[in-house]
Parts: sequence; structure tokens; C-alpha cells
Amino acid sequence: MRRRFTLPLWASCIVACASSQTRPAQVRADALDAPLKALAPELDALYVDLHAHPELSRQEAQTSAKLAAKLRTLGFRVHEKVGGYGIVALLQNGKGPTLLLRTDMDGLPVEEKTGLPYASKVKAKDPQGKEVSVMHACGHDVHMSAWVGAATLLSRLKSRWRGTLLMVAQPAEEIGQGAKAMIEDGLFKRFPKPDMALALHTDANLPAGQIAVSGGFTFANVDSVDVTLYGKGGHGGYPHKSVDPVVMSAQLVTALQTLISRSQAPTEPAVVTVGSIHGGTKHNIIPDEVKLQLTLRSYTPESRRALRKGVERVVLGTAQSAGAPKAPSLHFEEGPQAVYNDPALAKRIASALEKGFPKGQVREQEKTMGAEDFGVYGQLGKIPSVIMRLGTVDPVRFAEAQRRGEALPSLHSPLFAPDKSRSLTAGARALTVAALGLLSP
Repeated sequence: MRRRFTLPLWASCIVACASSQTRPAQVRADALDAPLKALAPELDALYVDLHAHPELSRQEAQTSAKLAAKLRTLGFRVHEKVGGYGIVALLQNGKGPTLLLRTDMDGLPVEEKTGLPYASKVKAKDPQGKEVSVMHACGHDVHMSAWVGAATLLSRLKSRWRGTLLMVAQPAEEIGQGAKAMIEDGLFKRFPKPDMALALHTDANLPAGQIAVSGGFTFANVDSVDVTLYGKGGHGGYPHKSVDPVVMSAQLVTALQTLISRSQAPTEPAVVTVGSIHGGTKHNIIPDEVKLQLTLRSYTPESRRALRKGVERVVLGTAQSAGAPKAPSLHFEEGPQAVYNDPALAKRIASALEKGFPKGQVREQEKTMGAEDFGVYGQLGKIPSVIMRLGTVDPVRFAEAQRRGEALPSLHSPLFAPDKSRSLTAGARALTVAALGLLSP
């Protein structure tokens, strides 16, 4: 009997807390407590299912089907297989702006070591045909559950907003290709083009229950670089008769860092990281070649171009100064573009969140040199967009780690284990409150 009367009670509470219809809707911090509490068991069950059954990028068939079924039951008009396994779900509610709410779906080739009772034991074949373990080590299971929670609440709060909800479940975020694939498959042509786009991302450095949002850059451009240095192999005891690519590579690793310290403006964030070096077969053999893999991170297009040119210049110069028998090989692969939060939109969202969250739970967002392809929606579609950061760490554990100066498991770690209850509630609350603020009558 209690469930039967839950909706009218909390819906009337929210209506009673509404501000003037001539201003953006502001949801009081406690107005969503009851509906979120009622919804919590459903979101918990969904999260556990998604966490235990992750799928790799471009393999999200079962995940996509589960989300599509959920949104159909809420009255959304659901379209599947957009840009792969992507979902586009529409809920039109009178005249007003169109808001895109996005979640990603794919897991990572990581073997889970959290010890949770619902830990993933999934194995799958990667694109090279190799069997790998799969885990939601980046929080996409949190994103999806919070996204379904927001869709549920907004579908029941239609008297509080006007416009169109465009719920997008995106595949292949972890390989930086899903957003572009959905756009190329007609996301902004086959469906109403959004006036605004919104998403959230888990944060392993914030306590669960907190939400962070700010204008400006929040994720970085990413370029991957494959370098092969060529030498002249020989006996390790007679190095003067060889050209040693191992020494060459050691010099290169150090020289590349001068691109940050001496070629980039001190006020312009950038990163050059050498992630792998492979060369040689035995202690006393100088090899013919050494391979290196680099990641470059930047924010602006100008900084991105400068880094790429700088890497090419330093690699060629290092090889030439070592007397390499032939020029090195360089291959650049462009990854996700930087994510830029529209300042005006971020300000509107922050204002709504401060009313809809307990005091002290909304904070400014720190920049990161991590990557996210959410920025593609804003860049290719010319749409104001904002991605929020969602705290996931148990507050007691967070405080203890701060006291001891210990590092917590990061995103992509096999030990990453969000505080399930607080993370899901805060994520669903954040998306709902922000949407109501942006789609007020």
C-alpha cells in the first residue's frame, strides 16, 4: 500500500517547493529525498546487474537491450542501434528546449579485484581475438544507473518541465569513438537537435554524495604516438661498432619532457608521457630497433598542434644526433577532443544543484588531463554542453585516506569500487535537478 501512494506524496511535495514559473525551476534539497529513497532498490538492482555483466566497446548488445527496455516502460520512444549499439530515447512534453542527457555503456579489459559479491567474472574476446577479463572500472555502470534514475523521475515529473528529453546511451566511449559514430549515424538529423547537452562522470577523488561542476576545460585532447627508433645492432661488448637505439630511446624520453618545460607556456597545461618501451632480446646484444608508445594531452587546438610538431622535431633530432642509419618512424593517432564546459550553462546548472543538494555537497570542478569523448557533442554539433563530476568514495574511507596521505584506487584500477548507494542517489539527483532547472516552464 505504501508504494501505491508514494508518487502523489512526493510529487506534491516537489510542486509545493517550486519557485515562480517565470524563473528557472529550483528543487529544494530535501524535495527529492522521498522519491529517490523509493527508487533506490530498483537502481541498486540495476547497478549490480550492470556491474556483474560488463561488455567491451562495440560489444554492448546486452547492456543496450537492458537500458532500452527500461526506458520503454517509462514511456520513452526508443530507437536502438544508432552508431553501433547506441540508444536514442525521446520524451516530448510540450513546447520548450531539447536537452540531451548522455550516458556511456562500455567496460574495460581489466580483471576485477575488488572482492565484491557482485564482482565481474566476465571474459570476452578483444578486437585482436584475445580473451580478456572485463570490468566496469571507469564507473559507466554508475552513469547508466543514475541516467535511468533521472529518466524515471523526470517521466513522473512532467508537470514540472516543458520541452524534449533526448536520452542518449552511447557505446565505445573507452576507445573515443562512440559519440562521433552516433553523430555520423544521424543523431542530430534523425532526431531533434538538442539545445543543450549534459552528462556526468565518476570521480575517484571525491567523497560520494558530492557533485562538482565548473565552466571551461575539464577533459583533455588525446593523441597517441607510436615511435620506432632504428639503430645498428651488434655485440654489447663492442658498442663502438653499433648504433644503439636503447641509448637513443633513453635520451628521447628525457628530451621529450623539454616540450613541457621549455616549449609550452607555463600557464598552458600539457602532458607528454612515454607509456612503453620495447627493444632488445638479451643482455649482451644491441638491438636494431626500439619501439616507444606515447600519450600527449592538451586543451587547446594550438597546444595540440605544437605538441605534435615538437614530438616530431625531438624524435628526428635525437635519431640524427645519434647517427641513426635511417630516419625514425612516427605514427600519430588522434583521440578524443578536449571537453569544454560552456560557462553560462555551467553557471545555470551549478545554481540549480546548490538548491537541490545539501549544503556543502556542490563544489567547483578541478581540471583533469584524462579523456572523454563527450566533448564531441558540443564541438561537432555546436551545442552548449556540460559534464559534471560525481564523487564515488565512501566518505569515511575518503577522510581516512586524507588523514594518512594514502592514494585511493583510481579510475581504471582493478580495485575501483564506488560507494554504491550514495553514488547512485547523488548521480540521479544531479541529472534530475539540472534537467528541471534547464527545462523549467
